[in-house]
Amino acid sequence: MKFEKDGLDLLREAVEHMESGFSHLPDVESQVDITALRDVLMEAAGRMQDNYPYFHPYYAGQMLKPPHPVARLAYMLAMWVNPNNHALDGGRASSRMEKEAVAELARMYGWETHLGHLTSGGTMANLEALWVSGKLNPGKKILASVQAHYTHSRISDVLHLDFEAIPCDSRSKMDVVALESRLTKGDVGTVVATIGTTGTGAVDPLPDILALRDRYGFRLHADAAYGGYYVLVDNLAEEAAAAYRRLGEVDSIVIDPHKHGLQPYGCGCVLFKDPAVGTLYKHDSPYTYFSSSELHLGEISLECSRAGASAVALWATQRLLPMTRNGEFAGGLASCREAALQLYRKLSTDERFLTMFEPELDIVIFAPRAGKSGDISRMSKALFDEAAANDLHLALFSYPAALLRGAWPGVVFEGETVTCLRSCLMKPEHQEWVERIWGLLGTAVDLIRR
Repeated sequence: MKFEKDGLDLLREAVEHMESGFSHLPDVESQVDITALRDVLMEAAGRMQDNYPYFHPYYAGQMLKPPHPVARLAYMLAMWVNPNNHALDGGRASSRMEKEAVAELARMYGWETHLGHLTSGGTMANLEALWVSGKLNPGKKILASVQAHYTHSRISDVLHLDFEAIPCDSRSKMDVVALESRLTKGDVGTVVATIGTTGTGAVDPLPDILALRDRYGFRLHADAAYGGYYVLVDNLAEEAAAAYRRLGEVDSIVIDPHKHGLQPYGCGCVLFKDPAVGTLYKHDSPYTYFSSSELHLGEISLECSRAGASAVALWATQRLLPMTRNGEFAGGLASCREAALQLYRKLSTDERFLTMFEPELDIVIFAPRAGKSGDISRMSKALFDEAAANDLHLALFSYPAALLRGAWPGVVFEGETVTCLRSCLMKPEHQEWVERIWGLLGTAVDLIRR
């Protein structure tokens, strides 16, 4: 697969069109040494060859998805101006584009009124959500599942909030019985429901958690950094679909456009259902707002300087591919899920492999079959290396043995964790490449079993 380069001519055309809007200004002589610039760029290009092929369907390991050409081009276009979306004065056009793009994300969850903005990524977005929760419920605990992203415990520590992990069931979902047991003890301010864990893609049982909120009155935050866009998809299993149908009932949502949203890094987003939380973001820095009378993005975010180019790229992508059910964008996500289901079916019916549970989104967890967990871990690492030697790139994942005992009844477990293989089939092209991926997997596993 070659890099998409046809858009470079469009980029030149777009830059010239943008430049025409400033044609009344006096010329400024360029001080760039093109020869030296070329030398450095060619050196950088050579260094960048030392990467895994994240853009290719044979890369099916970590959560790395290539940005859409329109996002890449729009980001580069914006960099000629280099807007800063902290204040309208630093990014007039890009700030308006951010508000429009964020509003479209909020509408995916049925929120016509909201407060939200882009961030540098999911970590910062979740930090803002938990910061708001801590302000509204001071001194009370944050709860999330043991399979939630580790950032929640780390953020809680940064914010001096008490954090407690809730056990999961055999499918990596938050155990609602354990959650209620903890809630009965009181002192809980916020529960984090993970909508697509980064480990297995599991979707916490949101309807059950919402029922507990009605009973115990905590604030409910949805970490949908990975799975948030799947609200648009119509080929989910009923349990996951039921969670997505009620996602708009939570208090705050985090979604990462730089994961399934086809955006360059870094682009996260935090959304609050109640705009009144904006009153918590109080500061006194009038020098950054001297010529603007509207609400500034900097007045509703903890981050200050933020890349306006991220907003331009997201806006352009959503302009080309609207965030609607049954649209082209949603169809691409449905293809990712179908690819994961196809690979899971092949793995689960092949005696050479062990699987856990059917994927809810597009992440598949599996391992080479063996009788002891130590051998499974060793063979998983060997399969990882053998596949990579043939250009198929997977990821290793340490999974709790306690959650595998029911799925693998014939295995003797020798430790607390087992090293498995994890595959994120998050490119729409993966659906067409499943057979080739399966062929490489089969060859690799046969070699390590000899």
